[in-house]
Order: sequence, then structure tokens, then C-alpha cells
Amino acid sequence: MELTAISAIDAVDSAQWNALIGSSNPFLRHEFLSALERHGVVSADNGWVAQHLALWDGDTLVAAAPAYLKGNSWGEFVFDFAWAHAYERNGLNYYPKLVIAVPYSPVTGPRMLYHGDYPIAELQQTLADGACQLARNQDLSSVHWLFTDAQTTQALQANGYSLRSGCQYHWRNAGYADFEEFLAGMSSKKRKNIRRERRLVSDQGIHLSTLHGHETTEALWQQLHAFYEKTFYEHGNLPVITQACFAELAETLGDRLVVFLAQANDTPVAAAICLRSDDTLYGRYWGCARDYDGLHFEACYYQGIEYCIANGIDRYEPGAQGEHKVARGFLPVLTHSAHHLEDERFQSAVDDFLARERPAIAQWASDLTQQGPYRAEVLEHLPRD
Repeated sequence: MELTAISAIDAVDSAQWNALIGSSNPFLRHEFLSALERHGVVSADNGWVAQHLALWDGDTLVAAAPAYLKGNSWGEFVFDFAWAHAYERNGLNYYPKLVIAVPYSPVTGPRMLYHGDYPIAELQQTLADGACQLARNQDLSSVHWLFTDAQTTQALQANGYSLRSGCQYHWRNAGYADFEEFLAGMSSKKRKNIRRERRLVSDQGIHLSTLHGHETTEALWQQLHAFYEKTFYEHGNLPVITQACFAELAETLGDRLVVFLAQANDTPVAAAICLRSDDTLYGRYWGCARDYDGLHFEACYYQGIEYCIANGIDRYEPGAQGEHKVARGFLPVLTHSAHHLEDERFQSAVDDFLARERPAIAQWASDLTQQGPYRAEVLEHLPRD
């Protein structure tokens, strides 16, 4: 078998890539990764250069990982700026580095994709070792696997990578019949606050509806992209997803792309754009024409919860960060990444830091869960990771 580095996802047959176990996750599908590259979302100008790992047995793709040479640390959501600054203070180059991740998408999922007819343990070791070898061959400082699922995390730890923990806030479906049953498990104060926030939206004459990718139009994407750009700029962020990229994802992903559209007097005023797998809804992009009281919470949180309940979806991941999500039913969940630094001195320093950081984050998540919105007898029986 031969491990190669691919500089464009379109160099790999889409059917072969999507046939690998794990690529049912929408962010790992060939269509998603290809759209990011061809529309310039992933580009050298943005600090992402494709270098996908592909393991071949003759003409058969048997394993792969979405990998990128990074010239900065933006769009990763696992913050290593302090590590980069330490390199710089010591006269060393931290960039470029190798990142195995989904660009601009802090979503947990497989990072090693496999062909079902081959021994998984051998494929895992080949990809883990191959990433480090690629770093050495190209004189890269380090290798970083971001937002890894449990299987990938265990494989990387077994192959000598250092593990790092983070924290996000996810909602889990306890088999609720409707939104009111979900609210019934919360404290009275939290129930009242959520109902008040939802009334604020309806009292402003705003109506929410749900569209899937195949139900959207070019004209609608023009409006939604304008909302997205405006909101990103107002928060000091760069809106890297183009209108054409959004429209293509809607076409190629179909019902895997979900839009919660807010309208006032039949005119779109805001939208939350999500992706979904069979069991998880992922909140990704939000934009609005102007601020409306409570609308962000309604479009980005409550509409997603209702959608999961109605469609039997187990989990809702609304995006990175945001402790305010806890009061709205989202509980802390540990996320994971794995790291290898070529310089042994810096690897030792990072290991020492991570050994202190991991238990602190775990304790933070535990404390926040206990202080959350659910009644104690309900919290005890909620689905947990």
C-alpha cells in the first residue's frame, strides 16, 4: 500500500472517498470539501492548503484523512497561538504546520476514514505515522488532529500523540414528544425565560420556517449571504464562505443542509444555516439584516431543538463556545484533539501544559453541568457522552 498527499480533493474519485466509513458525516463528504476548495474558501490566501492523506492499495482508496498545510491558526477553534508565540520567541518557525480537520468547522467526527474490507488498526497506524512523516519531509513544525471522535482519539493516543481537551455545549434528545416536554425537565425559572424569549420573536411579527437545500433558490441565497457577510463583519470576523459555495452545498447536499429562515411581512430578515447527519444537527452560520430581540436564540437554538425532536435526531451541536447556551438546554461536552510537535523540547513543555489543562477543563464541565437548567432527577437520566 502507498500513502500519498493529495493537493486537491478533486484528484480523488468522489465515489471512492464517500464510500469510506465515516464519510456519511456531511463535513467529510467529498461534495463539501470540494466546494470549499473550488470556491476559494480553502486557499493559500486564507492559510489553508490542501494536503489530504490518501492510502492506496493499487487503484483502491483504502483510507484517507482531510489534511491541510496551515500558514496561521485561524479557522481551527483549537487555540494554539501561545504555542506559536513560544516558537517565535525562540527564533523558530511554527508555521507551516499540518492540520487534520474540517476547515472552519469545530465539529467532532471521524478524522480517519477507512475502507471496510481492511484491518482498521493497521490503517490507523499508517495514517497516524504518515502524518508525522509528512511533517518531517516538508520541515513542518507539528501535526494537529482536531475535533476527533472517540475512535480517532484512541488511535492517536495509542500512536504517541498528546491529547488535548476542550469544551462545547450540546443538546441531547431524550426521546421528547415535543418542545414542551423538553421544557418540562427544566427549572421553573429557565422554562419561563425560554418561553419569554420565544414570545419576543412572535410579538415582533417574525415567522420562522424550515427549508432544506433542495428547497432554496439562487435569489434566497443572495439574501442569506448578505446577512451572513454583514453579521460576520460586525463581529470582526472574515466571511470566507462565498454565495456560490453556499448555493452549491445546497444543491449537492440536499436535505443534509437545513435553513431556519426568519421572515417579517414575508420578507427574509435572518437565517441560521445548519448541516445534518443521520443522528446529529450541526449549527454553522448565522446572519441577520438587523438585531431583533430574541431572534438569535430562536433561530440558532430553539428551532434546531424542535427540528431534532420532530425528526428523531439524537444530538444538536450549535457551534463552538458560548456558556450562555447552558441556560437554554445545552450541556458541556468535552471535545478532543491530538498533537505532535517535532521539537522534543516544545513537545515536553506542551505535554506538561496539557497534563494540567485536561483535568481543569473536565472539572469545569462537570461543575457547569450540575449548575445547569435541568432538575436533578431529570439530569440523572439525560443521554450523556
